[in-house]
Amino acid sequence: MSKKYLFLSIVLLGALVLAACGGGGQQGAESIKIGGLFDMSGPTSDVSTPYGNAIIDYVKWLNEQGGINGHPIDLIWNDYAYKVDQAEQFYSQYVNEGVVAIQGWGTGDTEALRSKVAADKIPYMSASYSANLVKDINEAPYNFLIGVTYSDQAIIAIQWAIDDWKASGHDGMPKVALIHHDSPFGESPVADAKAFAESKGVGFTHLAMPKGATDYVAELAQIKDFGANYVIVHTTSSPTAVLIKDAVNQGMTKDVKFINLNWCADEIFIDLAGDAAEGVYGTLPFTPPSDPVPGHEAPAKWLKDHGSSLEEAGLHYVQGWWTMAVMAEGIKRVLDQGKPVTGENLKAALETIRNFDTQGVTAPVTFTPQSHRGTTALRIYQVQGGKWVRVSDFVSAP
Repeated sequence: MSKKYLFLSIVLLGALVLAACGGGGQQGAESIKIGGLFDMSGPTSDVSTPYGNAIIDYVKWLNEQGGINGHPIDLIWNDYAYKVDQAEQFYSQYVNEGVVAIQGWGTGDTEALRSKVAADKIPYMSASYSANLVKDINEAPYNFLIGVTYSDQAIIAIQWAIDDWKASGHDGMPKVALIHHDSPFGESPVADAKAFAESKGVGFTHLAMPKGATDYVAELAQIKDFGANYVIVHTTSSPTAVLIKDAVNQGMTKDVKFINLNWCADEIFIDLAGDAAEGVYGTLPFTPPSDPVPGHEAPAKWLKDHGSSLEEAGLHYVQGWWTMAVMAEGIKRVLDQGKPVTGENLKAALETIRNFDTQGVTAPVTFTPQSHRGTTALRIYQVQGGKWVRVSDFVSAP
């Protein structure tokens, strides 16, 4: 065989081997690094674990679909146990490893990292819906929220209480108590809720839930003395279940309505509170599995194929799945424009999202260069027969 034909044969053989191994096209596309900060073992792990697992699973699912325009996602994540100093250490590690965006978790760490995120130009989506992260775009230009802020949730709950009070035939205005987690997360909506309540003539008080408490009898006594008609609860599922059981044992739920904000309006709360959960209301920015919508289908199939179910994984799994889906949409828009995936390009792409359809899981999501508050609307649900049942359409903060 001549050298010419030998060379052509080698080239052809190499091409066939490459094709057999999946080479060519986008197969060798560069991976896109994303950082993850989740509380898998700390004080909010009851709700963070399903949320974090969903982001991890979404990335696996997405990569099995071929990634984003052929680019796989490389998710680098750690359990920071709800400790701000650990979150800061992992953040520095992620920056050094070249991540272009981060999926975070808590309010304290997200707010602590806000200035670093802005300086490093790294888009940051967290499960903290603190209004402080979106009030001033100049202070937090790289933070994006998918869920309704805690402030807006509390304001919606107060407005709902006003409407319910009037619909029940009462004169005047109700009294509302806000009981919350003793942390920046818990305190986040207090000032805005107080200002809104006072502007409407609603009596308002707030108090923190002591860390490590085994009961909340003393706090409920304060709420009774105040004469609250409605109690807004802003913490995680486990302490809320204890609170509601104590309220039922004291006979409070006969005359007082409890409204849980999103991190304690879930299946975990119902399981822990049992019959005491019946009748409790919740502000839900994300649609629970008990209220099926098309946006549940992909995560439900993934879980079924891996020996679980969406009913078992719960609402916060849905929440994490779709938060990562919104970030993936931003990455896709960068790649569709033929640009490199950098923090700056991703921020700009996310800011082009208008009325992004989460297939019924949330109200449509919109970001602009002036606002990173993805949505301001949610639905009110009530525990009926051991499940969250929708009792309103989407409601926005006034």
